[in-house]
Amino acid sequence: NPLVLLSLPDQKPHYYQTSFRIPGVEYDNELEASHSESGNLLKAKITNWVDNIFQESNLKQRYIKSYVTKFRSSTNGLKADILLKFQFASADNENKIKNTAENILNQNLKDGTDFLELDDSSPYLEAVNVIQAEHLINSGCGLGKDPSFLTERIFGGKASKKGSWPWQASLQVDNHHICGASLISDRWLLTAAHCFTNNKNPRRWTATFGSTLSPALMKRNVQSIITHENYASYKYEDDIAVVLLSTPVTFSYDIHSVCLPEATFEAMPQETVVITGWGATKASGSFPNNLQEAQIEIINNDVCNRINVYGGAVSSGMICAGFLLGQIDACEGDSGGPLVIPQNGLWYIIGVVSWGIDCGKENKPGIYTKVAHYRNWIKSKTLT
Repeated sequence: NPLVLLSLPDQKPHYYQTSFRIPGVEYDNELEASHSESGNLLKAKITNWVDNIFQESNLKQRYIKSYVTKFRSSTNGLKADILLKFQFASADNENKIKNTAENILNQNLKDGTDFLELDDSSPYLEAVNVIQAEHLINSGCGLGKDPSFLTERIFGGKASKKGSWPWQASLQVDNHHICGASLISDRWLLTAAHCFTNNKNPRRWTATFGSTLSPALMKRNVQSIITHENYASYKYEDDIAVVLLSTPVTFSYDIHSVCLPEATFEAMPQETVVITGWGATKASGSFPNNLQEAQIEIINNDVCNRINVYGGAVSSGMICAGFLLGQIDACEGDSGGPLVIPQNGLWYIIGVVSWGIDCGKENKPGIYTKVAHYRNWIKSKTLT
């Protein structure tokens, strides 16, 4: 007999939205913050509860996971908006699966013994299209490469994997990469003011996203460029700018924002941080097509201000990072890109590639605009 291969029907993700009431818990703005411990604990408690009931149900083969996308205030406490992700072939009876899921939730919530209650004011399970669902799931900041890789202590830069640094953007003039930048919301990029010394006309600029310059995953026109009022091209101070995109990006696994630190945040000397960019891999070299990543270390400003290093040129609004031995460093084309650090599993942008002497030269580490120092300025321009 000829061998017959049975192909599985095409399985696709399907998302449904619902909301629960959490009686006895007060709404607090802090719950929405990406770094909120109470918010993250509550999200984990809700998703664990939902995961458990579906994994023990007759939909366990089709259920993937749940996500808490938003907390809202309600008359008697708190509401949580939830997305449920299932995977099944379009040929499967969608209504049947949806009704079964509703029944499973109903049965588990009606006895009132759990900390969640049904929210009667919203439709029960509402189908959400995949693009919209993934935008909601990825609207939190700082989710990227698993920070545990920092223990590997890789020396030297290397090409990054898709989705590792999803906030990284390329700022381009006439489709040529000029500078790096970082998404801090769906419409704002953070970058360096010196990127615009030769050209401040927003109509000439575009921003592209994804881990390769070509093909880009997404492209946006630039609406406006705001450089720091005190920046002047003949000095290094206040080298910071924000860029408003003409249309918001759609968040996905590969494209979303990095977290901004509090104004009081300080990185400690010797802490490992990561730089990313499409800059030249050596002075006057060509730009790589693939986004590069490298681990470097924070260096105390006092060390960087020594006579044989930068002789006092590093101010309190700057971060010095790299190695006094040289070798690993940002280079031309990396300007405006992010210096990031992991905190509680999320990535925070603490520096913007600003200046340095040569690339990877001994006693000439990279100097970065200190994001925490300009935190209030960023907020005043972008409300983020």
